[in-house]
Amino acid sequence: MNKNFICFNSFFFLFFFSLMNFFFFIYFMIKNLVLFIEWEVFSFNSNVVYMSILIDWMSLLFMSFVLLISSVVIKYSNSYMESDKNLVRFILLVLLFVFSMMLLIISPNLISILLGWDGLGLISYCLVIYYQSYKSYNSGMLTALSNRIGDVFILICISWMLNYGSWNYIFYLNFMKNDFSMQMISFMIVIAAMTKSAQIPFSSWLPAAMAAPTPVSALVHSSTLVTAGVYLLIRFSDLLMGMYVLKFLLLLSTLTMFMAGIVANYEFDLKKIIAFSTLSQLGLMMSVLCMGFPKLAFFHLLTHAMFKALLFMCAGLIIHMMFDMQDIRYMGGMCKYIPLTSLCMVISNLSLCGLPFMSGFYSKDLMLDSISMMNINIFIYVIFYLSTGLTVFYTFRMLFYLMISDFNLVSIYNLFEEDYNMIYSMFVLLFMSLISGSMLSWLLFYDVNIIYMFLHMKIMVIYVSLVGMLLGYLVSLFNYNFLNKFMLTYKISFFFSTMWFMVGLSTYCINYNFLKFGQILYKNDRGWVEYLSGQGLFNTLKFYSIFYYFFQLNNLKIYLFSFVLWMMIYIMIII
Repeated sequence: MNKNFICFNSFFFLFFFSLMNFFFFIYFMIKNLVLFIEWEVFSFNSNVVYMSILIDWMSLLFMSFVLLISSVVIKYSNSYMESDKNLVRFILLVLLFVFSMMLLIISPNLISILLGWDGLGLISYCLVIYYQSYKSYNSGMLTALSNRIGDVFILICISWMLNYGSWNYIFYLNFMKNDFSMQMISFMIVIAAMTKSAQIPFSSWLPAAMAAPTPVSALVHSSTLVTAGVYLLIRFSDLLMGMYVLKFLLLLSTLTMFMAGIVANYEFDLKKIIAFSTLSQLGLMMSVLCMGFPKLAFFHLLTHAMFKALLFMCAGLIIHMMFDMQDIRYMGGMCKYIPLTSLCMVISNLSLCGLPFMSGFYSKDLMLDSISMMNINIFIYVIFYLSTGLTVFYTFRMLFYLMISDFNLVSIYNLFEEDYNMIYSMFVLLFMSLISGSMLSWLLFYDVNIIYMFLHMKIMVIYVSLVGMLLGYLVSLFNYNFLNKFMLTYKISFFFSTMWFMVGLSTYCINYNFLKFGQILYKNDRGWVEYLSGQGLFNTLKFYSIFYYFFQLNNLKIYLFSFVLWMMIYIMIII
């Protein structure tokens, strides 16, 4: 089948359904409608299996954004992965990925949520290992096993809900708050959301998932995999408000935001810097949700999806033209050679920083103002503003390395924006990065909330942003040793640059003892242990494969002999 035909059809249908969902969202919002559909799949005696679907303004709006980003990413992939022989398989995997997310969005039922949740985990593994190297295999396994923890907790939630008579959690959120079973379910839902949205201590899989192709990263980090946990907590927010588990999550999510902001300043891999940026924004969404603003967290989730997808697509095009080089120290002067991509890159970065009147500004400024009005811990308040400054810090450091410093890769080069399929798809997201914030603020927050603040408290965001901008400029101007001196000592910088030792704790710490135990067994006893474990299994499989190969040689004598043998067995059984 023609690759271009499949890509165009997928793009067209996803874009059409995105527009249709958006118009339905406006209708549902104006009329204040909620549609709950139960479809009887099959009935066997007294057992009836239902498929439940919940359609309201939130699910329609989220589906509209997911479908828009997916359609644009597929159009972008048609050019980005043009030389790939398995492009059709890649497009089908992306479509399955989007379908799993759709299933999760419209599900008021824990069983169907598990199907979408597990589908996201499984297909993300297939996409992360797409390039089939040792690095991608390791990254895929880390991603799949980290997400598997969340799957297990949702399975336990399903078993805890057996006594309620239905798995439609939407029925029990408001009047079952004091029930012990519901409190346990809320605790497990929070743990599951932490694994999918990569909060501490499950953060190490998010930068590892950068082994996937860049279009997949644009989809995963904007609106599908990592936002699933935030979306699930938004749906469960009525149950969770006031519970102690949210205070615990508030601490972890603010630490995640702070940690990701620091680590991004030590990173030189372009895709990993943007991945840590996603991790920081996820911590921001989670912490705002924990403070009692689920609608605000949803607002930032949607605005962030647009400029983060655009940021990854710009990074992919730059990596594509830099001969697959991802180190920002080799880049520089990009605005001279690829002005359109540089324009998209700068605008998406400024939107991430919260520059006034871009989409990121509307959500981030409203969140920080709401937090400033709350009676919260000074530690959380300080960490929030520090993380905002760190966002500007690593953004401007990356922009200076990419746009202003000298080109350092090869002496003979030819950089130009060769493919307008990529440019067109990026310009769709560029337009949305500019208007989505104001558009959504008018649509979602139609009631007027007046916020009274001191002048210096209001301008605090500008203070920390200017300090972050200055530090980003200084760090990009000097070399890496300056950054080490800036963070006091080499040991402290090593602690910060390794995600607070989280990569080691989540991989080497778990694997090392098992491997050490296996080595001791192998050295001390090569007898029955060896025959019952690896070597014995290998020999058994080898024997049976030779045996079956002998039968598959299409030899007439073997067929006749086996036929006579089976007839004799059959006659003996009958007699």
